[in-house]
Amino acid sequence: MSAVAVSFLERPRDLRRRRAIGARLARVLVELSGLALLLGLWALGGWLIARNPSTAAFAGFAPAPALSRLYDMLRDGSALAAAVPSLGRIAFGLLIAFAAGAPVGVIVGSSALFRRATHLPFQLLRMVSPLAWMPIAILAFSTWNAAIVFLIFASSVWPIIFSTAHGLRKLDPDWFRLAHNLGAGRWQILRAVIVPAVAQDVLTGLRLALGVAWIVLVPAEYLGVTSGLGYAINDARDTLEYDRLAATVVLIGLIGFLLDALLLAAIARVSWTTHD
Repeated sequence: MSAVAVSFLERPRDLRRRRAIGARLARVLVELSGLALLLGLWALGGWLIARNPSTAAFAGFAPAPALSRLYDMLRDGSALAAAVPSLGRIAFGLLIAFAAGAPVGVIVGSSALFRRATHLPFQLLRMVSPLAWMPIAILAFSTWNAAIVFLIFASSVWPIIFSTAHGLRKLDPDWFRLAHNLGAGRWQILRAVIVPAVAQDVLTGLRLALGVAWIVLVPAEYLGVTSGLGYAINDARDTLEYDRLAATVVLIGLIGFLLDALLLAAIARVSWTTHD
């Protein structure tokens, strides 16, 4: 084949590559524009607060002092010291919620009788705010840390249960009949059919659970603990360090964003469909 023919064949491929790069760049620019808008609104709010004599004491909420303080917190290790206890509580609470919620979700999704029997109580309990359990958690557990883990569990177990049940109910019954005809036992069906089929729904439920638990975490850490991101916000408020308070809020957002991104990547790996 001549060099001219090779060049002619490569042109459409190069054009598609350039278009893909252009589309990816446009997507990044759109996302950055949203972030720039958020920063602009934050800066405007900080400027209005600083100009008003009655709110000038809260000027530390502005982007410049807050981001400067966040940099100092990252450099001196105080950000990590505040984040590690919170991450430990979140991990422990989600682990318990997953260990309890996933098997219950499998039963709800596979048994019509169990689903009908638990529909009303599950829906009633699901609609109770997790923070409403706070007085009961304080009475039921001997340590503040255990009470916080319980509140995280109470907030995150329901998305896991219902997402797992939803994923199981979507399965085609013919899959189970085919597996039985091929001689698969219960554990083989669970490992080879059920787990791969519902993995995306389970991880989606876990992602929803993380979002709810991460929101509940901060007010839950206003309890008697002396560590964690919620405690750091409370302490900054009491000491009138509003730049540290704003920096901790940004830190909470960044950590939550990274955790969500990790679960989103895990969902994409097990997904049977492509996402933009």
